[in-house]
Amino acid sequence: MSLADFFTPILTQEFSSGVDFYTSQFGKIIQANEDSFPDLEDAEKKPHIALLGVEEDRASVQNGGAKKSPNAVRKHFYNLYQGDYDVRIGDLGNIQAGATIQDTYIALKTVVEELVKQDILPVIIGGGQDLTFAQYTGYEGLEQRVEVAVVDARFDLDQDHVENTPLNSNTYLNHIILHQPDYLFNLSNLAYQTYLVSKESINMYDKLFFSTMRIGMMAGQLDQAEPLIRAADMVSFDIGAIRASEAPGNANANPNGLYGDEACQLARYAGMSDKCSSIGFYEYNPTFDPMGHTGSLVAQMIWCFVDGYYSRKNDTPVIPKSAYIIYRTTLKNEDYELIFVKSKKSDRWWMQVPYFGSRSVNERYYWVPCRYEDYQQAVGGDMPDLWWKTHQKLQ
Repeated sequence: MSLADFFTPILTQEFSSGVDFYTSQFGKIIQANEDSFPDLEDAEKKPHIALLGVEEDRASVQNGGAKKSPNAVRKHFYNLYQGDYDVRIGDLGNIQAGATIQDTYIALKTVVEELVKQDILPVIIGGGQDLTFAQYTGYEGLEQRVEVAVVDARFDLDQDHVENTPLNSNTYLNHIILHQPDYLFNLSNLAYQTYLVSKESINMYDKLFFSTMRIGMMAGQLDQAEPLIRAADMVSFDIGAIRASEAPGNANANPNGLYGDEACQLARYAGMSDKCSSIGFYEYNPTFDPMGHTGSLVAQMIWCFVDGYYSRKNDTPVIPKSAYIIYRTTLKNEDYELIFVKSKKSDRWWMQVPYFGSRSVNERYYWVPCRYEDYQQAVGGDMPDLWWKTHQKLQ
């Protein structure tokens, strides 16, 4: 079966604000599934990034209408101008809601898996955030551990009924955490608001050594969230994490949350990550967006992701040591020597964490993205919390 069988074509002219698109507008550049499906096989022609819409909102809790978001976002994105780089973006069209919601999940899983295998990065425009589960299961056949970053005001899990919970936009994390086979290495929840999250859920994250960052920790210092996003293989962005005054197009919008420019910066961090191989933007509902402001913001977030993608430094620590500055420090009890590296290309930091119980000559390590503050903490003789959590998961 060809991937084209999962999609319905689009009409790009419906997205133009004028008679036609200008030369450097995305509408002129994108290889769209209009007259023919984008070529995904030819190495010289296939897109680097593939846009795809999912017209599914049956499990989007109290946000019916989110299925209309893909084309609403395209109306803004197609009129944006590319940056100072050559882009290869394909628009595959829309996955329509299946006869059952499971059919939709299977279609999205299959598409994500095939695109990632072909080194094409899917940018998913939902639809409900329950589609994150289908995005995640797309990695099941890739034989790798997966790190997930979720930008959301809440933790979308049912703490009281962990197992046998129906899958929807408020419980999809239950299904990711309990999914078998288990290939989840880490889950990060960014921009959560404490009064919207139970203490039991936060305690569960701590017990599982997952990562969290509340919105207050990000205010005025958004770069604190960058390492968590840089560590992720896939990113899921709930538009409800953005405050209602900036993004009213969501039935569950909150008075507090991220500002629009902060949401764009987080999307750019994801684009710049060498590791990120898929991203989804979910829960935008055009029904609550008569002026199109939220659709325009989502389009700009995707633009920032694309801009970050074409600004990648390819400096994850697997290349020659000459590309890095290496720092070593010993803790107060001298149990461990902690090793940090800083990229000369981007000034970004990583921390070396050994696999649990590994004391052999050929000791294996995991490079975890970190902050300069983690290095400062180690210099002060204290173990960074990020080191300990990562070490516990490397069993």
